[in-house]
Amino acid sequence: MVKKIAILFTVVASAFLTRAQYEETDTLSTETADSSVVERVEHTFHSTRIINGHSIETLHQGVLEFRVEHRFGDIAGDDGGAQTLFGLDNSADIRIAFEYGVTDKLMLGLGRSKGTGSPYKSLLDGFVKYRVLDQEVKGFPFSLAMVGGAFYTYMKASEDESQVAHFPEWDHRLSYSLQMNVAKKFGDRLSLALMPTTIHRNLVANNDANTLFSLGVALRCGITSTTAMLLEYYHVFSDPDLRDGFKNSLGIAFEWVTFGHNFTIHLTNSRGFGEVQFIPYTFEDWLKGQFRLGFCIGRKFQRG
Repeated sequence: MVKKIAILFTVVASAFLTRAQYEETDTLSTETADSSVVERVEHTFHSTRIINGHSIETLHQGVLEFRVEHRFGDIAGDDGGAQTLFGLDNSADIRIAFEYGVTDKLMLGLGRSKGTGSPYKSLLDGFVKYRVLDQEVKGFPFSLAMVGGAFYTYMKASEDESQVAHFPEWDHRLSYSLQMNVAKKFGDRLSLALMPTTIHRNLVANNDANTLFSLGVALRCGITSTTAMLLEYYHVFSDPDLRDGFKNSLGIAFEWVTFGHNFTIHLTNSRGFGEVQFIPYTFEDWLKGQFRLGFCIGRKFQRG
């Protein structure tokens, strides 16, 4: 199955590369030392996040972004339906964060999540993102960024020694993520991203692995200059004898960019925010109605 998915992704990406034509309008001209002008492609994605995971984008220097993210309960399935107003009565996770552009290529972020309780609650996160390479209109063909994150839960430890949340040692509360984000914009409307990601958790259950590798794939299709549809999928690679019952994260979203705000409303089978929640701890199945509504509002503040 994994081999078939990899072949499909390769075919789709190859088709884009051979057939797409540049019609760039979102570009930034940079004058180099030899007075030549390099047009860099901008707005491959319109936010620093796609749905669950990071995008290629970084904030411009001096820009502070305040983010509020909320995710409700299951729309259908055993825990959804009319009795919970299709999930709106429940809160799967909430995250509040501040992110800052140190330079046009380097950004930092700090956030706090309620946590899903499976297994984490009261989760703090911090990350560093650096944009290594920029796609050019008539030059380099793609953009590349590196993202490193750390997560810490200060929840009360469980008295059940069989649970991950028992945390026998303080460093069992820590987990980490490292991602290489590669993206390419085709014309004005279409962007494609690949996000190979490694996560490490210092303590896991017996049916899990401390270190996991996943491959994220994302697509952005512009509708107008300020609206777009987004698709994001993360496939986790692991020992077939482990992780029984775990699912891969899949989300679709509508994005609206206006008046200094970025607003995204989405449907996903993932409950939590942050790589150490949505990559290893997605249990819900789209086919059983176990997906939920969520949204993200980002407000940028420019230093005067």
